Amino acid sequence: MSGHQTVGEQSKQFFSDLVQFIRFLRTYIRNSIYQRFFAFEKGKDILVGSLYKKRGKYARAVLHVGLMSLLLLGMSLGPFILEQVRADDQQQATIVGGVLDAPIDYETSLTTTQGKEVLEYRGGEIVEHIVKEGETVKQIAERYGLKETTVIWLNNLDEKKPVVKTNQSIKILPVDGVYHKVRKGETIYSIAKRYGLDNVQAQAIINYPFNTFSNDETFALSIGQGLVVPDGVMPKPELPSPTFASKITPNAGAVSALGSFVWPAAGRITQEYKFYHKAIDIASAGGGPILASDAGTVIIAGWKDNSGYGNRVMVDHGNGYVTLYAHLSAISVQEGQTVNRGDVLGQMGSTGRSTGTHLHFEIRKGGVLENPLSYL
Repeated sequence: MSGHQTVGEQSKQFFSDLVQFIRFLRTYIRNSIYQRFFAFEKGKDILVGSLYKKRGKYARAVLHVGLMSLLLLGMSLGPFILEQVRADDQQQATIVGGVLDAPIDYETSLTTTQGKEVLEYRGGEIVEHIVKEGETVKQIAERYGLKETTVIWLNNLDEKKPVVKTNQSIKILPVDGVYHKVRKGETIYSIAKRYGLDNVQAQAIINYPFNTFSNDETFALSIGQGLVVPDGVMPKPELPSPTFASKITPNAGAVSALGSFVWPAAGRITQEYKFYHKAIDIASAGGGPILASDAGTVIIAGWKDNSGYGNRVMVDHGNGYVTLYAHLSAISVQEGQTVNRGDVLGQMGSTGRSTGTHLHFEIRKGGVLENPLSYL
């Protein structure tokens, strides 16, 4: 069929025309861009040449325009930048002195903290925890990955019976150990020794990334600064040594209690026997000697177990009765010796849990606290 193109020939012609059109379009765009580029370069050369010939004339104007532009940029972006900084500070909970002014959630702080080391120490801050209803010290310690004693020591809780109340605010260390306030004359090594660490283990105080020093080379400390002692152990409180009188009552030898009691001190009764105070208090502003109310053997003489009795003497009369004399300023007898009725046991004082000079006197029968006024 002459004069007519087949379908295949038409397709080849279409693609051939398309290829030519694309080539033409590419050449046109390239030439157009080149023309504009050369025009821009020519214009730029003219402007630069003009400025070069008059160099220095426009320097002041350009400088002023630049500074004004920076100022306007700062005024525009300043509030946004400050808002971001505040948000970051609140998120990081960076607090001067290492203690938060407001409680933070431990789990949240873990998810927002960057870096393995900071993650381990929760940013180094001592956080505050608000006790929830029913929470115990053990549960709180476990929540923060700490030993129970770490929470007890930092918050001065009773180690034997640590009790916290609902809504009570307690502080939480970042790591197990103790928090120490530096005192005059203390060093890294003396502090380490105080909390059960030797000279080698003292390195842990230096290695803790959030402890700071007034001199990073000598690790000098400033009085009053806080210091975390990782893995430190709070020392047991030192018991006061009993104060013995200059004149000691001699041993009485073989004695036998009479079964009746004399007044152990001169003065006035300031507190009688109550269900909450199963003893009597005898006070005298000038103090005075404390006498054995009956004959017997001294079984305690001193300040024992850091108790509120202070310096105390206990006498076992050998007939089921034991008398106790507490808050003495000085002791005149020793444990194991015998005393006669009326022998001096010590001097009236105000040691232990006491608000003034007086004698706290108890009579115990078979271990039960009796009313002394029924026997004197």
